[in-house]
Amino acid sequence: MSETPAPPVQPPSTTGGGPGTGTDSAPLVVGLDIGGSKTHGALWRGERLVAEAKAGSANVQNVTTETAARSLGKLFHALLEGADAGAIARVVAGSGGVDTAADADRLRALIAPHAPHAVIEVVHDTRLILAAGGAHAGIAVIAGTGSVAWGVTRDGRQARSGGWGYLLGDEGSGYWVAREAVRRALHRHDVGQAPDALDTAVLALNGVATPTELIGMFHSGAGRTYWAAQSRAVFDAARDGDHDAAAILDRVATDLARLVLDVASVIGVPGPVVLGGGLAMHQPALQERLRTRLAEEGITDLVVLDEDPVMGVRFLV
Repeated sequence: MSETPAPPVQPPSTTGGGPGTGTDSAPLVVGLDIGGSKTHGALWRGERLVAEAKAGSANVQNVTTETAARSLGKLFHALLEGADAGAIARVVAGSGGVDTAADADRLRALIAPHAPHAVIEVVHDTRLILAAGGAHAGIAVIAGTGSVAWGVTRDGRQARSGGWGYLLGDEGSGYWVAREAVRRALHRHDVGQAPDALDTAVLALNGVATPTELIGMFHSGAGRTYWAAQSRAVFDAARDGDHDAAAILDRVATDLARLVLDVASVIGVPGPVVLGGGLAMHQPALQERLRTRLAEEGITDLVVLDEDPVMGVRFLV
């Protein structure tokens, strides 16, 4: 699997007294939101947020185990600022790709050296979305590099739809949007059509002159995160009135709505639906389309997450 370059670690932002100040004796809790492009960490002492930091992805579906381990090392170093890792009492890590007990164990083993005495709980990252949205029961949807929906009832029944990864699904994700734009450009080229505005935008974002050059790029080491970022060409074109770009976004909304309806059909809870992930949180055109599509199915309680998913950890401890 190709490796995506990790973004630099961001310095922690503190809200009074670092972890080593000893201002109180409450236990330290670390929350991790492990996404396809980055890992976001938060450190709490009791109910007080002490620090935040970001590093590269530690999702082993996206990067190698070695890269994931390095990202976690940088993140914990930034969060703790030299404090004793043994003081961490609990870690709650939300990550995509946690589909089996073995997946959870593998991630737990990568975290353990950085919190040797902590209880480490590994959950699917959709649980962070729902918690950060302030809902104890409902359906969480992630539309970012990948896509998935997960729901839970007040009595603990759960269901999930999607989240199978880009080779098997991820419809409605940033990667899927970009791939559809590339496929469209290639098809138009094959039938002798000159690049239009959307094709030209895709070519420009990738620094190539012809659609056929996209083939080699797509099968190279660029990776899912790179291609997901190219989805902005479609959103920009749709905003400018491009019919095909708008059709791609309509399909995104339909696919994400299907994930929600799948989950609702199993657990019998139609909402609230909490929408998270970089694509969904930052693209109003997608939010409105999904809101409309769900309303057609009788689901009107849609919440767009307005804070980072890792903040949901405080509701899970």
